[in-house]
Amino acid sequence: MANASGFFAHPSISSMRSRTHLPIAVSGSGFCVSKRFSKRVLCSSLSSLDNNASPSPSQYRPPRLVPSGCKLIGSGSAVPSLLISNDDLAKIVDTNDEWIATRTGIRNRRVVSGKDSLVGLAVEAATKALEMAEVAPEDIDLVLMCTSTPDDLFGAAPQIQKALGCTKNPLAYDITAACSGFVLGLVSAACHIRGGGFKNVLVIGADSLSRFVDWTDRGTCILFGDAAGAVVVQACDIEDDGLYSFDVHSDGDGRRHLNASVKESQTDGALSSNGSALGDFPPKQSSYSCIQMNGQEVFRFAVKCVPQSLESALQKAGLPASSIDWLLLHQANQRILDSVATRLQFPPERVISNLANYGNTSAASIPLALDEAVRSGKVKPGHTIATSGFGAGLTWGSAIVRWR
Repeated sequence: MANASGFFAHPSISSMRSRTHLPIAVSGSGFCVSKRFSKRVLCSSLSSLDNNASPSPSQYRPPRLVPSGCKLIGSGSAVPSLLISNDDLAKIVDTNDEWIATRTGIRNRRVVSGKDSLVGLAVEAATKALEMAEVAPEDIDLVLMCTSTPDDLFGAAPQIQKALGCTKNPLAYDITAACSGFVLGLVSAACHIRGGGFKNVLVIGADSLSRFVDWTDRGTCILFGDAAGAVVVQACDIEDDGLYSFDVHSDGDGRRHLNASVKESQTDGALSSNGSALGDFPPKQSSYSCIQMNGQEVFRFAVKCVPQSLESALQKAGLPASSIDWLLLHQANQRILDSVATRLQFPPERVISNLANYGNTSAASIPLALDEAVRSGKVKPGHTIATSGFGAGLTWGSAIVRWR
């Protein structure tokens, strides 16, 4: 299981491992193992053993798991058809285009409506990513759906797997980490490829926060939009590895600054007045509240923690900031993007931003911006990208990756 140590250091940077004193070590397979134990890989296929024999402990030899790297080979994105401009919002709350654009950099956002669904957007984005990667749905080994707003309480990933036509019934599950979700999805994909022998992993970031916005609160309703983005992460030779390092963290104390908590509603009258001696049983029906956010505290958190996280990821990769072609941050607020870029001394022309057109799309923001940059020709094969997601939890994480 991965931790904040970022054990996916680039294989050519051996000096970084000698300088970084970690409580864990890395086996050749990419597994993270304690230094107190043998570095042999103990968790792998037993197909090399004789099926008709029961080997004694002295005869057993763990099969060798071939070291593997991973790289991003395809991207896709999708947005709802309904566009809501700042002028549209000015009709329902006390605001205007200049006030919103000056404070956030946002001018438009897309909102799920009519026949749109989060699963539908995710499937569209995933299909485009598979087409770019030239990978057939039946060749997908794992589907990771990074979302905090699934269409089903029990998760959306299996529905996406079915809709894509993944005939081999690959594992599919959701990752809930809000705006950090996509970065954590990349880390999870790399874990499955390096440590589990998976070959093709589909990582989707998709959210529909418009369903949890108080559209009478001008402090939050101006920020959020809906979208989906996806990438295909594929196993490759270790020498061609394209996920150089990562850095991930959480701080539950920050929940008070950004949350959408469960709230109880009134139970049916017949149940609440039946004279039951069981007290609080049956439980009240519940739902989620609208997004509650302390904007100033979230801003302070982001401009402090994100640069630190990116610097840590760069150090683990053994790369200077000057070697990075693009800075791709979660698209939360243009002021945050500008502040982080300034602290890291990234020139504005090397910062990817599509915030003006879509607003904050949570887990979708990074893959959505990446896909647009790739398809426009801005991001080219071989380019190195420093990316970071941050938000509710509070969670934050960074990764240094190469495109294709």
